[in-house]
Amino acid sequence: MGTSRMFRIFVVLGSAFMILLIIIYWDDVGASHLYLHTPVSPGPKIPHHPPHQGPQTSRTPSFLSDIDAFVNQFLEPGTGEPTDPAPPDTSNQSEKAEERYIPRREWKIHLTPVATELRERQEQRRKLLQEMCANDSVVFPGKNRSFDDIPNRELDHLIVDDRHGIIYCYVPKVACSNWKRIMIVLSESLLRDGVPQRDPMAIPRDLVHNSSMHFTFNKFWKRYGKFARHLMKVKLKKYTKFIFVRDPFVRLISAYRNKFELRNEDFYRRFAQVMLRRYANQPTPPASVDEAFGVGIHPSFSHFIQYLLDPQTEKEMPFNEHWRQVYRLCHPCQIQYDFVGHLETAEEDAEHLLRQLRVDNVVEFPTSHRNLTASSWEADWFSTVPVEARRELYKLYEPDFRLFGYDRPDSVLNE
Repeated sequence: MGTSRMFRIFVVLGSAFMILLIIIYWDDVGASHLYLHTPVSPGPKIPHHPPHQGPQTSRTPSFLSDIDAFVNQFLEPGTGEPTDPAPPDTSNQSEKAEERYIPRREWKIHLTPVATELRERQEQRRKLLQEMCANDSVVFPGKNRSFDDIPNRELDHLIVDDRHGIIYCYVPKVACSNWKRIMIVLSESLLRDGVPQRDPMAIPRDLVHNSSMHFTFNKFWKRYGKFARHLMKVKLKKYTKFIFVRDPFVRLISAYRNKFELRNEDFYRRFAQVMLRRYANQPTPPASVDEAFGVGIHPSFSHFIQYLLDPQTEKEMPFNEHWRQVYRLCHPCQIQYDFVGHLETAEEDAEHLLRQLRVDNVVEFPTSHRNLTASSWEADWFSTVPVEARRELYKLYEPDFRLFGYDRPDSVLNE
């Protein structure tokens, strides 16, 4: 009897000790470590929606289900094998939805070999990034900080797709609308008639740039709390990370054409009126963009460059994303990108990337709309900008030129 009682006491004490260890482990190491070693739940089910209902976004998963998805749906690099479970029972969905749904485990992958030239191009671009980040002659704010030192608000351009293990840093004015469309299709974050949208170009433009459609790094804090930064690092290590860039000066021309030569009420009120007051001798510019265009008033390209070079500009607010430097948007010295695309070689690079991601049979890069701003126009656009201002502008964007392999625009700077 005494032996049995003593045994029960040891069992109780042992259980209490194990519970204490679990609590300590949870608090010190993190919930992600604990749950990464437990069985994962089935993948998310596609919710039922009535037919003829408009586009809807998928329900945001809970903390634990998202951790499950992180493990269960992750694609091991180089395998190309989706690890999703069999699709859920769709008997309660409409016949149209049943016909349109294609289980991802049945998607076939194009394995056409990538040309040696394209593989070498990527190797050179990645190597250049590493060399420039290690080169002491390339200096810019934040270059030598760690990933942990990057403020959360500066991680809003890193879009995460947990289904395929992809991270995309979008750069405005570098085909980002179409790449965002592709990320929406791959992440299945947009449902139509109860099934994921498959056609990138069928996604309305207002949804493409709707922040609720994309799960970005700066949203991790709300979902994961103190485990956010740890999970970012895990995904940065495991996922394929890509970025697309273009000639920095041509990107500025494109931004100016799109935001100030076209009627854009928001950009007119936020930026154009400031430029007109400061640099165009317009102390009381028209109240709306329609009034301004009606009398032929809008800031010139030279006014735009003055605005970028004015120290007062960034004292008031950081550069808008459409002309903010790429190194400030995507942190290439803290994040080792696996793929660096250039807009100048967009079609080849897009095809190469989709093959590398093994989704080239699932989605194609839309080529129906291309920005027509060409590098050959630089001299004409900068003809109204004083040479000294051009050189100051180059200093402002020189890190982007050097990091991504764009030649110094001597024809513009030496006139």
